[in-house]
Amino acid sequence: MKTIVISLGGSVILPDKPDLKFIDNFKKIVRKHYKKYRFVVVCGGGSIARRYINSLEREGKSEKELALAGIRVTRMNAQLLMQIFGKEANDSLPANMEQVKNNLKKNKIVFCGALRYAPDETSDGTAAKLANFLKTDFINITNVPGLYTSDPKKNKNAKLIKSISWKNFEKIALAINFHAGQHFVIDQEAARTIKKNKIRTFIIGNIKSLDNLLKEKNFTGTTISK
Repeated sequence: MKTIVISLGGSVILPDKPDLKFIDNFKKIVRKHYKKYRFVVVCGGGSIARRYINSLEREGKSEKELALAGIRVTRMNAQLLMQIFGKEANDSLPANMEQVKNNLKKNKIVFCGALRYAPDETSDGTAAKLANFLKTDFINITNVPGLYTSDPKKNKNAKLIKSISWKNFEKIALAINFHAGQHFVIDQEAARTIKKNKIRTFIIGNIKSLDNLLKEKNFTGTTISK
C-alpha cells in the first residue's frame, strides 16, 4: 500500500466559505483509490486564516503570533474534514509526525493541520516534511492549475510550467519574501525540503488532475523533480 501526502490549500477548502462541492468531489476521488493508496492530508488556512492574520497585523503583533493564528485555522479545517469523512478518517488530531504515522496504520486517510510553529513556514512546509518522514510523493492542491511563469490571475499571458527541477523551483520560491498567509503555490521552506530530500512533487489545481495523477495518467499541473 502506497502513501501519498497531500497539501490541501485553504483556498480550495474555503475560498470564502467551506466549498462543499469541492470537498464532496475530493472525498469521491480519494475513496476510489483506497485499494492502492493511503492518504495524509495537511490542511491549509485559507481566507479565514488571512483575516485573522490581517487583524493581528494591524495590532502590530509579531510574525510568530501571526503564524500561530494561521496554524489554529489549519487545525480547525482539518477537524472539519475529519468529521465530514467520518470513520475512514482519524478521530483525533495528530500533534506530531509520529502520531500521523500511527494513525495511518488504522485509517485510510489522516487529516492534520500545521503540526508546530516554525519560522517562515506554512502548512506546505509541514506537508513536505511529512513526505520526507514517510518517504512519499508530495501533491499540492491549490487554486491555480500549477506553477506559472507569472501570476495567472494577474497576467493572462502567463504560461503553465509543466515540469521544473528541484533546484530551479527553489530559486523561484526563495526569490519571494515570506509573509504569513502568503499566496505562492508552495512555501519557501517546503521548496528547500523537497530539493534537499529529492521529493517528487506535483502542483495541481483541480480534482480531475488528482484523479488522473493517482491513475498515473496525463494530468494538468506541474511536476517538480530532478
